[in-house]
Amino acid sequence: MSAFAASFRALSVAAVLGMGFAAFGALAAEAAGVPLVPHRAIYDMKLGEAADGTGIAALSGRMVYEFSGNSCDGYSVTFRFVSRFEDESGLAQVTDLRTSSFEEPQSGRYQFLSQTYIDQDLSEETRGTAQGSKDKLKIGLVKPEEKKVDINGDIFFPISHLKAMIGAATKGQSFFEAQVFDGAETGDKVYATSAVIGATQSGADSAGEDNPVAVERIGAAERWPVTIAYFDPKLDQGGEVTPVYQISFLLYENGVTRRLVLDYGDFKIEGQLKDLVVYPMTDCQ
Repeated sequence: MSAFAASFRALSVAAVLGMGFAAFGALAAEAAGVPLVPHRAIYDMKLGEAADGTGIAALSGRMVYEFSGNSCDGYSVTFRFVSRFEDESGLAQVTDLRTSSFEEPQSGRYQFLSQTYIDQDLSEETRGTAQGSKDKLKIGLVKPEEKKVDINGDIFFPISHLKAMIGAATKGQSFFEAQVFDGAETGDKVYATSAVIGATQSGADSAGEDNPVAVERIGAAERWPVTIAYFDPKLDQGGEVTPVYQISFLLYENGVTRRLVLDYGDFKIEGQLKDLVVYPMTDCQ
């Protein structure tokens, strides 16, 4: 089941629930006006669909995402996803993905740490920093090995990408493309992403399978159904390219997300919002 652990490392996006990257130039200036609310969100995770041959009989887990900061002081994100897989023979495995990051929009600097534990043993660790400019990203890795990598292009870090996407949604845009980096996997990979943004929803908000008390605490009116597909540029040989994975969610104008679906092609994981703590906003000094 180690392949599943590798897949979860790819989630440090954004994950899922952050989703994005530190842009530079016009996009960064446009995104700066989007206020995000500091919060801690807890999601119960379960197996949605699994195709024949995946070997997955059951999956359950919990995901905790915590966000704080502002555009002047920087943004801190901690993320933990503990999941229990069971295969068709009854063999079980517990995967514990822990990530933390600090993003500084003013300087274009990003720090990241990602650790994967399998049955309580540390299996993988990625640690490093990245420095962005208008047309280049400079990555300095400490783990899994020390090395430096330069990648050309305008590349986003998670929170600034989220803000730019919300900015696009408020303008009525239905499609948003970006190159993104979050330090996932080996810490030196940039993904090409395509986000499809649905029509604006406002007014009464149905909780559905989510906790209605937590949904009420979100405190934002406008929201959009969003699906982001992540592509590995190294696999693009021309023609149609299949995404490595997709994430679908309901995105609120203050950055909170719910109704999660993580789609890995041959299996899906669904997440329901079970608790939400909203912290006071902090102003730039």
